[in-house]
Amino acid sequence: MERAETHDRPGLIRGIGLLQATSTNMLNMIGIGPFITIPLLIAAMGGPHGLIGWIVGALISLCDGLVWAELGAAMPGAGGPYLYLQQAYGPNRLGRLMSFLYIWQTIFIAPLSIASGAVGFALYTTYFWPAMTSWETKMLAAGLCLFVTALLYRDIRSVGRLSVALWIIVMLTVGWVVISGWRAFEWRLVLDLPPEAFRFSREFVLGLGGATLIAMYSYGGYFNVCLFGGEVKNPSVTIPRSIIVAILAVAALYITMSVTILGVIPWREAVRSSSIVSDFIERVYGPWAGHLVTVLILWASLGSIFAILLGYSRVPYAAAIEGRFFAPFARLHPTKRFPTFSLVTIGVLSAAACWFTLDAIIKALLVIQILIQYLAQVLAVVMLRRFRPDIVRPFRMWLYPVPVLVAFLGWTYILISSGLPFILIGMGLLALGIGAYLWRAHRRGEWPFVPRAMEEVSLRP
Repeated sequence: MERAETHDRPGLIRGIGLLQATSTNMLNMIGIGPFITIPLLIAAMGGPHGLIGWIVGALISLCDGLVWAELGAAMPGAGGPYLYLQQAYGPNRLGRLMSFLYIWQTIFIAPLSIASGAVGFALYTTYFWPAMTSWETKMLAAGLCLFVTALLYRDIRSVGRLSVALWIIVMLTVGWVVISGWRAFEWRLVLDLPPEAFRFSREFVLGLGGATLIAMYSYGGYFNVCLFGGEVKNPSVTIPRSIIVAILAVAALYITMSVTILGVIPWREAVRSSSIVSDFIERVYGPWAGHLVTVLILWASLGSIFAILLGYSRVPYAAAIEGRFFAPFARLHPTKRFPTFSLVTIGVLSAAACWFTLDAIIKALLVIQILIQYLAQVLAVVMLRRFRPDIVRPFRMWLYPVPVLVAFLGWTYILISSGLPFILIGMGLLALGIGAYLWRAHRRGEWPFVPRAMEEVSLRP
């Protein structure tokens, strides 16, 4: 397989170890997500049994994480899925379309993903300033995106150290919440289920799907290390371990924190809260503690935005240095060796995306990724094993093909539960992406418009 980096100039620096990679994944996963989605999980199923979404989401995340781990260890280059899809589907044929579609969706989902954290950050600040207007909230979110872009304008080793510092604060915040709850915890509140809570019905299936969709948004990010795999030390070991450890650790934190909160605040009250963790800590310790934990939650959100922008800024760079995307995205800082143009561009687009509502951002984000990337990537593992024995796989997922089947069916279930309008939006973007690729390929004389004889020549070793 060809290397992602060019050989005529210095490439990226492999400066991220296991601790930094795991902390970056966990920062991406935690962020503002669990602090704003617990009431949404409860509302999705109409009771505390909505927390089952955390368990189902953890199972899907772990199976999908094994997909990322096998692909990331085999192809540890900058851009992650761009490389995986290109190689799995054939670098000179369908792989050209699939890798292009990944870059195409990145144009939409990278700003949406970063904006979701920034908008969540801004909404949580209403705990301090309840009178904040919608316009002021959006301005704050957009400004935060630009601030994080400035923080990331540095070499990768400095970024790794900053990631660990942010991660420590996040872990202390979650730990405080979990430990505090046991002072006033009551199991009867957690077990206060509505009548027929577990009666199997269409509403139960759709409700669990909605809860799982929300949970997957909060779990999203366990793969972040794959997006900057070209900057990871010993990637064949570091990438799989950082993914698996991050998923298991975060799942345990989410479930424990949610149960703890519902053991103190009745679920009928919690479902109406817009700052559930701050309300919880305030109830246990008083207003001063509510203010302090809000500051820490905002710090966690900042860390998540930091990690997401770090990963996605490397994706257009990987495509550009291979001539598959606009040339300016291949620019590296002359001394610190990070992709400057890509970082700044995505940061600015993220600020613009902050003008959408949080609910629309979350659903559009997941649907676009499932339709264009996640389902195709799950199948990519099967295709690599079957058709690309030349690619060495230092990590092979356990119990294959069970994780592949679980991940594919899980993503399909979440997609169906998202609602028809968002599915149509995702399919529309997919169709536009295919059209954009065909137009570009026709102009450049690439697959599928390249003459058969020329294609056969290009495939020869």
